[in-house]
Amino acid sequence: MITRNDALQTEFRPNMRGGKGTVKVEHWFKPEAFSAKARLCARLTIEPGGSIGSHTHDGEDEIYLVLSGSGLIEEQGKWVPIRPGDAILTGKGASHGVENTGNEPLVIAAIIVQVA
Repeated sequence: MITRNDALQTEFRPNMRGGKGTVKVEHWFKPEAFSAKARLCARLTIEPGGSIGSHTHDGEDEIYLVLSGSGLIEEQGKWVPIRPGDAILTGKGASHGVENTGNEPLVIAAIIVQVA
C-alpha cells in the first residue's frame, strides 16, 4: 500500500498535549490500515517556538524519526537536543515532550504501536 505525499489526510492540533502553538499532523496511514495494533503513523510539523507537551506512553511505544529542523526532546525530565537523522523511542511508561527551538519547522515521523 502506497500513500502519496499529496494524498495525506491532514489535521491541525492546537496546544497538542498541552504544548505551544499548533502541530500539523499528516497521516500516512490510519490505524485501520494495519494488521498490527498501530495508533499513529504520521508526519508531524512543529513551527518554531511550538511544542508537544510532556506525556506518558503506557501500554504503547512511540518512535520519532527527526526528518528536518532541530529542537529539544524531553525524556523523563531531561531536555536533550535533536537534529535530522536522530531516532527516539519512548515506551514502557516513560514520558517525553518535544519543542522546536530552531528557526525552521521541525518535521518528525511519528509511529505509535500498542504493546500486546
